[in-house]
Amino acid sequence: MVQPSSLHVEDRDDGVRVLTLSNPARRNALDDSQVARLDEALASAPGQVRAVLIRGAGGTFCSGYDLNLLAAPTEDRLPDDALMACFSRLESLPLPSVALVQGWAFGAGFDLAASCDFRVGAEDVVFSMPPARLGIVYSPDGLTRAARLVGVARAKNLFLTSRRLDAREALDWGLLDECLPVADAEARALELCRTLAAQAPLAVAGMKETFRLLTRPALSEEERTRLREVRARAFASEDAREGRAAFLEKRTPRFRGQ
Repeated sequence: MVQPSSLHVEDRDDGVRVLTLSNPARRNALDDSQVARLDEALASAPGQVRAVLIRGAGGTFCSGYDLNLLAAPTEDRLPDDALMACFSRLESLPLPSVALVQGWAFGAGFDLAASCDFRVGAEDVVFSMPPARLGIVYSPDGLTRAARLVGVARAKNLFLTSRRLDAREALDWGLLDECLPVADAEARALELCRTLAAQAPLAVAGMKETFRLLTRPALSEEERTRLREVRARAFASEDAREGRAAFLEKRTPRFRGQ
């Protein structure tokens, strides 16, 4: 029997809220119900929570967003709107956040880790951003998060080639803050969370907001509207349908630029 996706929420005595993604059948891929639960868990943290740890169950962080949900957009909604809103909430959360990244961090899993303040990785981590192989245009907010971490040139390399980045490269590029043996990564991530939780909450929240304002993308509303139209066309394209089919069928896609 296939186990449904879930999000386990644990509030520890040390002020750390641990959020564990679980979707065993799909390597912890995110679906809409899980995104909603994650969004709620971020919005509803009680006052005694001072830091958030996000991890995946079973030794895998997150293999992305469920491809079956990346259908053509509706008139006023893109398929990943709720996902991007959740990541924006995480990024702007007053509480400091840490991603414990193990195994796969693909697509939305990559962006989920990038939305956290810190990333502690295990040596078995593999990062990948495959939108070009799927025929879709990724969110400008997600592109901005990646570019802030690794620089524009390396972000282009990741997004336009769909290359896979191992843990050591991810550390060298600045995508990971720390990289440890698998057996040590969890303890280090929790230690970092406890350190963050021990700091003055108003000071942490104020500096987080300052950093966010200093590094926000300088896109006008007109530019954002234009990019949304570009993304909607890509989601509705034949290439996007071919990219999803090829990925699920484990074959090379045959793109036609349509």
